Amino acid sequence: MHPILFEMPAFGLKVHAYGVMILLACTGALSISAWRAGREGLRVNSVYELAAWLFTGGFIGARLLFIAQHPELVHSAADIVRSWQGGNVFYGCIMGGLVGTLIYWKRHPFPFLPMADAVAPGLAVGVMFGRIGCFLAGCCHGAVCGASWGIRFPAGSHAWMAHLDQGDLAPAAAWSLPVHPTQLYGALAGLLILAYLTWFFPRRRRDGEVMFWMMVLYAVTRWPIESLRGDDDALIAGMTISQIISIGLLALAGMLWVRLRRTPPGRLADGARGTMAAPAAAPAQPSRRGLRPSARFFS
Repeated sequence: MHPILFEMPAFGLKVHAYGVMILLACTGALSISAWRAGREGLRVNSVYELAAWLFTGGFIGARLLFIAQHPELVHSAADIVRSWQGGNVFYGCIMGGLVGTLIYWKRHPFPFLPMADAVAPGLAVGVMFGRIGCFLAGCCHGAVCGASWGIRFPAGSHAWMAHLDQGDLAPAAAWSLPVHPTQLYGALAGLLILAYLTWFFPRRRRDGEVMFWMMVLYAVTRWPIESLRGDDDALIAGMTISQIISIGLLALAGMLWVRLRRTPPGRLADGARGTMAAPAAAPAQPSRRGLRPSARFFS
């Protein structure tokens, strides 16, 4: 746990590790998405425009779902927007980001499934860096465990305060009880999902299949990790909010799969990708030296 990366006393500034990791998550996700979109013949500049709506909706959704789950942590209006110290829910980010994407899509139509495939690996990058940020901030901690890889968090951390409130620690204790490093489990899951999507991307047979696997793999990895968390209370039939949403995400993935199975194999041609398609390259003309200039675009 290292919530503050460094301080600048002269400016009264503290740089929070969680905020830096979220910045890396957004930067990495956008970079990979733009690169993938370029290779698919989609306009890279339009990807950046879409990202503005997606990120805005994602941040709002992530924060609102966290507040809905933990209203006791909001003591003032400033607490509602104070998310750089931790306090976001990835499923809220997905739902809010989807709303932002649909708003942009309604105003500027684009081929939805090809773009979804381009964005899917970026979501895995977001999961990976976001969970590292959670680990450094000490939030989203796991339940008490006796495994050799259990991690103790220092006094004042979320895990320490939870154990103190439960009567499992004395106020003078310097460390929490050992807990599952669920944040690192989540980061590892994000890395493995990214590796699989990277391998699968050139092997997909239909537009939308990459996003399908992102939805399935995230839901099935989030479920067991969620069962090891020590900061979420069960709501229905012993399930947490995130586990319930995981079921919904799998249902949506199933609907997408049915839709894809009804589509003949094959991906849309670059020239049929709508308003976000990259402009066609001009026919190459022989140079004075008899050489044809390269016409490759995002090879």
